[in-house]
Amino acid sequence: MKSALLAVALFGAAALPLAAQSLEEAGDTRRAGEAAAVRREIAGDPVAPAVAPKGADVTLVVFSDYQCPYCRRIHPAIEQLKREDRRLRIVYRDWPIFGAPSVEAARTAIAANYQGRHAAFNDALMATQGRIDGAAIRAAAARAGVDWKRLKADENRHAGEIEGVIARTRGYARAMGLTGTPAMLVGRYLIPGAVDLPTLREAIAAARTDKASRAGP
Repeated sequence: MKSALLAVALFGAAALPLAAQSLEEAGDTRRAGEAAAVRREIAGDPVAPAVAPKGADVTLVVFSDYQCPYCRRIHPAIEQLKREDRRLRIVYRDWPIFGAPSVEAARTAIAANYQGRHAAFNDALMATQGRIDGAAIRAAAARAGVDWKRLKADENRHAGEIEGVIARTRGYARAMGLTGTPAMLVGRYLIPGAVDLPTLREAIAAARTDKASRAGP
């Protein structure tokens, strides 16, 4: 996780929407390049579930926990972005911080991706009221049309991959100085906490402007 520590220099002191001063602006092009590489690692993890429309030009990475009330609150805004912005790729990084039920929910959600049902399962879990337990997870899977027998087989078969992506997500969250969920990363902008839809749109627009003005992730 040594490379992830480079992200601290980019995000740690300015973890506010659109407020991060880039290393490029500070004249440190070497570290700026290293930080950009870390951002690509975070956004490009092949095991992390993603919605990737053809022609997407910007990636929004969402760090969340299925028991986090603020994650549930911001979920409709993220879904709205998915509907309205056909050039936006969204990566879901499950960061279970509320104990064993959160870990179980994260593992199950990632496993659902192997049968192409992560998006529906993610919606169903985020719509769950109160605390999550095994029964609530299975009920959400049923609502999402998940084949439960196949899901459990995939969870066992791909256990190493699933545990690996969760561990990587934890490491990146620590490296960026995150203290809780939700958090969003788009381009070089880190947005900690539940923000409104206009703020997310502003961050995405800024990331697109950055990409148009210079090479970047």
